[in-house]
Amino acid sequence: MNESFSLNSLLRDNIRNLVPYSSARDEFKGEASVLLDANENAFGSPHSENYNRYPDPLQHRVKQKLAHIKGVPAANIFLGNGSDEAIDLLYRAFCRPGLDNVIVVPPTYGMYEVSANINDVTLRKVNLTPEYQLDLDGIANAIDKYTKMIFVCSPNNPTGNSINRQDIETLLVNFKGLVVVDEAYINYAKQPSFTKELAEFPNLVVLQTLSKAWGLAALRMGMAFASQDIIAVFNKIKPPYNINQATQNIVLEALENVEQVNEWIKLIVAEREKLSQALMQIEQVYHVTPSDANFILVKLEEPRLLYNFLVSKGIIVRDRSKVELCEGCLRLTVGTPEENITLLETIYSYYNA
Repeated sequence: MNESFSLNSLLRDNIRNLVPYSSARDEFKGEASVLLDANENAFGSPHSENYNRYPDPLQHRVKQKLAHIKGVPAANIFLGNGSDEAIDLLYRAFCRPGLDNVIVVPPTYGMYEVSANINDVTLRKVNLTPEYQLDLDGIANAIDKYTKMIFVCSPNNPTGNSINRQDIETLLVNFKGLVVVDEAYINYAKQPSFTKELAEFPNLVVLQTLSKAWGLAALRMGMAFASQDIIAVFNKIKPPYNINQATQNIVLEALENVEQVNEWIKLIVAEREKLSQALMQIEQVYHVTPSDANFILVKLEEPRLLYNFLVSKGIIVRDRSKVELCEGCLRLTVGTPEENITLLETIYSYYNA
């Protein structure tokens, strides 16, 4: 427990004093048969589904379903247009432009830096160790009175490994600001989610997504799990109807299929191990980083030339060879068994030409 953490002192003054927009649907509770409050078209919409009414601004049905699946109370859940919306809202709520700073631990997800730049917030970088773990001493030295957040991606993108859990807890106990743990790939990992620790750490924010294991990347639904006080801040400053009704409907349907998702996870993890083993048998592959995600970071000979060859064959991977600590590496997403075979055969043909 971090007893020195104070959410109220962390908030920007203008956010603390903000009177949020009150949408028409916020002003009554329960069901109604005649809705004449929001200036909608009462005749319907030119679609098989009626989308003439504004959606539930707080997505109650979706949150209740997620609460059951995740084992987290609905009051501790925020839904956004991808995790990127939650990341942006964190900057806007807690970081004063031109004054405050946040810490990231490269190599890591690029949107932390993009959002910092958009919001005119200084970004301090403390590289991971060569083993892709937190440099706790380096982080401690980078913190000052203007440091509001630390972003930790675990399992990490682009390296794929999980960050040592005790090191994250050390940050949560000792840092007076927010520790944001991005768990976009947690479904593929052996370690448990930090969502189980929300009651213990008031300064913890956990990000997850439906884009990866749930296969709903096109819908752009991200999740943030935090204390009710932090969730209240998200809801205070988000756009009034940030999740459209079509997305809510599709997500509700998808959340009925937990068993199917679990089967996909097992298959992807099995394919990940097969792909890793096969790659390690290739002479020109120097290292395959053990992965807890649905992708593999591979250090190999002539990565850019191989990347271009794969593109010429219609196979797209991610070139990370210019990223610090990922020099010489390509990031390979685990595909279907057929796609993985095609990838390996194409790599074999390149190196054996």
